Amino acid sequence: MTTEGEKTTAPAGSAKRALLGRLSWGLADQAASSVSNFAVGVYVARSLGLTAFGVFSLAWVTYGVVLNVSRGLTTDPLVVRFSGVSEASWRGAVARSSGTALGVGVAIGAACAAIGLALGGRLGPAFACLGVVLPGLVLQDAWRFSFFAAGAGRKAFVNDLVWCVALVPAMVVAARWGSVAAFLLAWGASAAVAAAYGCLQSGIRPRPAQARGWLREQRDLGYRYLVENVSLSGASQLRAYGLGAIVGVGAVGAVRGAELLLGPFLAVLMGLSLVTVPEAARVLRQAPHRLGKFCLLLGGGQAAAALLWGAALQLMPDRLGELALGDVWQSAAELIAPVTLSVAGAGLGTGAAAGLRALAAARRSLRCQLFASVCYVGGGLGGAVAAGTAGSAWGVACASVCSSAVWWLQLRSALRERHHEPIREVRTS
Repeated sequence: MTTEGEKTTAPAGSAKRALLGRLSWGLADQAASSVSNFAVGVYVARSLGLTAFGVFSLAWVTYGVVLNVSRGLTTDPLVVRFSGVSEASWRGAVARSSGTALGVGVAIGAACAAIGLALGGRLGPAFACLGVVLPGLVLQDAWRFSFFAAGAGRKAFVNDLVWCVALVPAMVVAARWGSVAAFLLAWGASAAVAAAYGCLQSGIRPRPAQARGWLREQRDLGYRYLVENVSLSGASQLRAYGLGAIVGVGAVGAVRGAELLLGPFLAVLMGLSLVTVPEAARVLRQAPHRLGKFCLLLGGGQAAAALLWGAALQLMPDRLGELALGDVWQSAAELIAPVTLSVAGAGLGTGAAAGLRALAAARRSLRCQLFASVCYVGGGLGGAVAAGTAGSAWGVACASVCSSAVWWLQLRSALRERHHEPIREVRTS
């Protein structure tokens, strides 16, 4: 005869195993993403040198802005509202959200290509090529979020693995041309291969014609997440362009080189909501009182890991750094300490951000992100004026730590509000 305790512990153990399984696939997927991003950055840095790598980095930052526009309108609402739902509901939502993402990629890609053709010079060809490959890049990212919303992290990992495999011959071909445009086309073309494979994996065809309906259905979350995401990536872009104007394009390459050294953690932060927002939403539904602890463990673990990795980088011999980044190493090495602190602060804040997303507290998360973006731009550009590239890096580090504190204050207030809501309902009934 089964005791009452046995009845309760079995499902709990099963739930923990399921959670660990989903997180494991999330870590595997982020590892694949980290390796590919790091490999591309290192390969391009060694092939092009500091100035051309700075141009490539400006295109990369712009891609980040577009990606965050797409996520805010499409996959962020998807993971909040369609994680752990029925398959039929998920498939319908994914068809509409992925179609919307594809439409975003096409529209902004066309604008980016036109701007690139008008610019000319060093930046023009890079931005024109970025515009060509944006639809594939955006759609591939949308599949990853969609799979994690369904708890199918294995499919997201396989999709990223396909991108990695396609990336190898594409980069070899690009190296023969040896230009920023060639590397951008190779990077984007390999992403398009993975995006096409995502359609086969899911058995879902993106439906751009239903984009207007999706945007209308999700407008209460989507437009707030859009502003939130664009303020984040837009701040990064403003800081990069401003740093290039104040100090020089080479300074942008140096910052990007230091970020590459912390690539595993930056990649996790960029794609964190692949795992954490769906899981935080599940925790909220199943055990709401554990949400705060879940977010604290998530953010604290990331911050500690980033600090340990940064300490290890400080001990890395110069010859290994030069082997990885070539001529970019000497400039990047001076920025390891502030960039590490910046990533650690951001890692701590993303734990609270996941909790606010799970609570659908879009107004609170928007306020936090706007504050963080203002601090980021102010610290990055103010530091650049005061002390050049190093001053910019330390300014961003201070902004990251201050912003993290604001995220946690807002999550604490949101959790208190949720805790008191049932009490108010009982009293008024």
